[in-house]
Amino acid sequence: MAKTERTKQKQRTREAILDGARQLMARGEEVTIAAAAAEHGISRATAYRYYSDAQALTLEAGLATLVPPYETMVEGTADLHARLVAITKGLAKLTLENETAFRQYLAHAVAAKDETARRGARRVAYMERALQDLPNGLSRQKQEELVALLCVATGIEAMVALLDVARVPREEVPKLVAALTEMILARYIGPGD
Repeated sequence: MAKTERTKQKQRTREAILDGARQLMARGEEVTIAAAAAEHGISRATAYRYYSDAQALTLEAGLATLVPPYETMVEGTADLHARLVAITKGLAKLTLENETAFRQYLAHAVAAKDETARRGARRVAYMERALQDLPNGLSRQKQEELVALLCVATGIEAMVALLDVARVPREEVPKLVAALTEMILARYIGPGD
């Protein structure tokens, strides 16, 4: 199995465990790693390779419900540039609106010693999906660099840097995220229309 297929399979397994946790939450049942995995027939041993802490699973599952589907995020965009801008702006807005929950998850993930520390999968998936529309001419390595840099511009990590470290006023954050996104895009795919 190629590396990209293994990565996709791991993401599908992770998403299935998260979905199982959301199903438990919706029914008002306690979220355990084994119970969340069982919702989709995933073994307990496999589930514990992804999550070793039910609190982390619960936090991530709760946050996942806040993230709109890709189609909603890019609705009304006409080209790749506009889609990538919409994704970064949408994720920044979502993070600011749910800052406390994202900070709690970040704090827990940073302290984790397992796969829980890996986060931001939706950011990557959304950007990679948008890049499927990329005209030929950008190597796979450059596409990976572009996704990595756009990930730096979004999410709670960027908000912490802007709000806590740079002490940017809250109302200025979306403008700076948009400016950073435009600079990154100009470097890799050219300026927008």
